[in-house]
Amino acid sequence: MKKYKTVQHKVASPLVNMGPIKLRQPLPTEGIENVDPFLLLHHYGPYAISEFSNPFDLGPHPHRGFEPITLLFKGEQLHRDSLGNDMVVKAGGVQWTTAGRGIVHAEGPTKAFVKKGGDLEGIQLWLNLPAKDKMMTPNYQHLEDEQIPKIFSDDKKVLLNVIAGNQLDQKGLIKTQTDVNVFTANVDANGSMEIDIPENHQSLIYLLEGEILVNNAEVLQKGKNQMITFHQDGNTIKFEATKASTVLILSGAPIQEKITQYGPYVMNTQTEILEAMRDYQQGKMGYLY
Repeated sequence: MKKYKTVQHKVASPLVNMGPIKLRQPLPTEGIENVDPFLLLHHYGPYAISEFSNPFDLGPHPHRGFEPITLLFKGEQLHRDSLGNDMVVKAGGVQWTTAGRGIVHAEGPTKAFVKKGGDLEGIQLWLNLPAKDKMMTPNYQHLEDEQIPKIFSDDKKVLLNVIAGNQLDQKGLIKTQTDVNVFTANVDANGSMEIDIPENHQSLIYLLEGEILVNNAEVLQKGKNQMITFHQDGNTIKFEATKASTVLILSGAPIQEKITQYGPYVMNTQTEILEAMRDYQQGKMGYLY
């Protein structure tokens, strides 16, 4: 029996400064530390990229203890890492890095895209790893748009991309360490869809573009409230677009472990953070030039 999850928080997506760029950060935000197991949600762009303006070029930097994920909506990005991966992700594609015990990576628009010019827009997620997996072997997964399983609504007004997890008869191709769903949706005006979400999952819906009605009751609008988080009390989330919209739906079984976070590291104790800093300085997370 379908039961809509009730709303826990409804929040805006404020702009924050990250070095030379401004991006939207709905998570964490005031009153919401995380939506366990999701620790951070950054919505960057759209930036007009050209040879004269290329703010989103992130040089080599380390991570440990979680999974940094990039979902690209516009443009092209090059991913390089200390495992030897050198991959271009294009609009609609996904980069899913499992940092585990340590990885060094860099990402930014490709040289060809900078030369050609165009808009760059994406989502970066930080997905926690349970204590038992924080020191696992690092890994990198890459999906292009055409590889991602898709579900269409009956009227073809909604296209749901199943990146990780399950929906109806489709299973995401990303191998995950915990039970999570990561979906994106392109919704035409008046398109609607109900999404099945396990009752025990923490969950959220984030609006990148447009305007939607959630569970027949709550409105999300670009530039106003853009994210809703839900209680663990139902098994369905419904959205209906009042204009063409782009939507992100996330859910996951909570890990429920104390975390300690410092910069690019997410561990369980302060000692483990200090060990991560030392290991990076000693080259134990690899090198990237």
